Amino acid sequence: MGSAPVPTGDELLRILGALGNPHRMRIIQALTGGRNYVSRLARDLGISRPLLHMHLQRLEAAGLVVGSLELSEDGKAMKFFEVAPFVYRLTPEAIAAAAASLTGAGAAGA
Repeated sequence: MGSAPVPTGDELLRILGALGNPHRMRIIQALTGGRNYVSRLARDLGISRPLLHMHLQRLEAAGLVVGSLELSEDGKAMKFFEVAPFVYRLTPEAIAAAAASLTGAGAAGA
């Protein structure tokens, strides 16, 4: 088994922040079954499209999902999302290495 990438401190904060919400965890769960477009995903999860967009933006910024804009047969723009492949191994050593690389507000303990 290959080693998992070690994220920087800032990356780790983004990843953990993105996963630290039940809606976002459910979005990842729903997308593990395959890519989906925003309107259907919102219906499947029972949340509004604006709220879903906010959560998807956070997941995308953390590199956990990838979005792509496509045109339907009738010319309507549809935004599809899918889970990005990721593996992170959290160990005390990985967290210590990430903490040592914190920049900005994260370095100050904010």
